[in-house]
Amino acid sequence: MRFIIVFLKTCRELTRDWLTTSLTLVFAPFFVFAYWLWTSGGSTSYNVLVLNEDRGAVLADGSSLFAGEEAIRAIQTVQYADGKPLLKVIRVTDRQEVEKTLRNRGAAAFIQFDQDFSRTLLALQSGDASVSARITFGGDLTNPYYTIGSVLSLGAVESYIQQFTGMKPVLQYVEQPLGASAARTEFENYTPGVIIFSVIMLIFPAAMIVAREVEAGTLRRLQITRMRALDLLGGTTAALVLVGIISVLITFATAVALGFHSQGPIWVAMLIGAVTSLSVVGLGMITACFSKTVSQAFVIANFPLGVLMFFSGVIFPFPLPTLFTMAGHSIGLDDFLPPTHAVVALNKILTLGAGFQDVIFELAALLTLSLFYLGVGVWLFQRMHMK
Repeated sequence: MRFIIVFLKTCRELTRDWLTTSLTLVFAPFFVFAYWLWTSGGSTSYNVLVLNEDRGAVLADGSSLFAGEEAIRAIQTVQYADGKPLLKVIRVTDRQEVEKTLRNRGAAAFIQFDQDFSRTLLALQSGDASVSARITFGGDLTNPYYTIGSVLSLGAVESYIQQFTGMKPVLQYVEQPLGASAARTEFENYTPGVIIFSVIMLIFPAAMIVAREVEAGTLRRLQITRMRALDLLGGTTAALVLVGIISVLITFATAVALGFHSQGPIWVAMLIGAVTSLSVVGLGMITACFSKTVSQAFVIANFPLGVLMFFSGVIFPFPLPTLFTMAGHSIGLDDFLPPTHAVVALNKILTLGAGFQDVIFELAALLTLSLFYLGVGVWLFQRMHMK
């Protein structure tokens, strides 16, 4: 009975504090929309500067060959599985323009074809192995896009040279994408992490609601009713998990409206979000145990928020050393953070088309960590505030 009373009381408080609740619900959908704008609803195109100094060559029939132009067209044909361009060629006239653009990060890399590029390819085609096609490339090595732009561009040029000269490579590479990963846009690749991000935001209301009871003195009145920490925190947790589920639904609906497609069952993804909410609320409860005011709880909650965001793979992969192996899965320090398993599970479901049976390990890990953090939160609250 006390549990239900606290649940209803927390729900009323959440509706009264509509600004905080609304920001919690719309924060992640806003990021989904921002990622959609950033990727233009699809995937990023990498700018590649091309300095073409090739003077061409005359063929035996009197026609002209401009291998530099044909190599540029080969670069422009590099595209994603959905047909959208992956590389965008920007022509430049001199190295000074190249350096200026790269310094301002207006492009990922540059490629330069020398004056004898066409004649060299003709010599290679005729069997003259004493020559080699010289291609100069480079860029800002600190630019994270440099490796992608340079490797893809050089790969396209190499394919063109092999096709033109008839020289076959020693090794042949065959790429076999996993599941539907090849057909996913960059926007769709970011979506699973942002959905989990919507759950992580619960750490703020979880910490602040409990801290409000302490600051306002209502906790002392509740103690008179012989209410236990489990009753108070259990009812609060149920209300916040409900908010978490609503947040996941709104975030997912926003992504679908902007073109996201799930390859697996949605109900399993919702289950992952609900269990993850339990763990995040537990961390918020632990934070509240060390807070005496709402403002203090807000400040302290930023620390676990940063840890969950940057070390669990929600924003970007952050590999940590393996500590041990369990059921064929490598366990590292990041695996003690619930969102780590949530992101892996959602990627399996939404991108690779996995079902419930395929994410049992991640779901079990999430449930174990959720019970652990909730248990620690209840125990600390009982010792620090209820006595």
